[in-house]
Amino acid sequence: MSYLIIIRHGKSEWNALGLWTGWKDVSLIKEGQEEAKRTGMQLQNISIHKAYSSNLKRAKETLEIIKNTLKITDLPTIADQSLNERNYGIFTGKNKWQVKTEVGEIEFKKIRRSWNYPISEGETLEDVYQRVVPYYENNIQPDLKNGNNVIVVAHGNSLRALIKYLENLNEDEIFNLEMGTAEAYIYQIDKSGQISSKEIRSENKEKVDGS
Repeated sequence: MSYLIIIRHGKSEWNALGLWTGWKDVSLIKEGQEEAKRTGMQLQNISIHKAYSSNLKRAKETLEIIKNTLKITDLPTIADQSLNERNYGIFTGKNKWQVKTEVGEIEFKKIRRSWNYPISEGETLEDVYQRVVPYYENNIQPDLKNGNNVIVVAHGNSLRALIKYLENLNEDEIFNLEMGTAEAYIYQIDKSGQISSKEIRSENKEKVDGS
């Protein structure tokens, strides 16, 4: 039995401004740094053997804060763009709530939450799934099957895609799933790679989109 810990990055500069961030490489704000520290403190009872993150600063910064909090700075760590946030295309950098006013509630929900609703010059959640899941199967899952406890720090949508796979969620279920900043999902994984239990740890309850 091994642990898979997946964590959304702490609150970033553009989260604070209500902007869709996507592939824009922004840093954490002070609040996000504190969120990461608190989440790290809640993981002290789990020995972690390997770490993965996206290739974006806000995820890597969150992971480094957690490693420092747990005093495991020498932890083997891999950053890969396969775990990057969804590309929001033409909406990158735009204020979510202004877009909602412009396009209306129904269109806004499609843009923000749906499985395969296209965005010009961007990705659907299905596109994100098609890069995240193979990376998980080829890199992270073998670590888990070998008995290693793994932490993955990434983004709201790349982790939603992974959760869809892990929990076998349908499109309606994934539509309504949203992780809070610095929120941790802790799965126990058996030797076959299947989930035997799930726990959520986070002191931060804020849900912010546009990771």
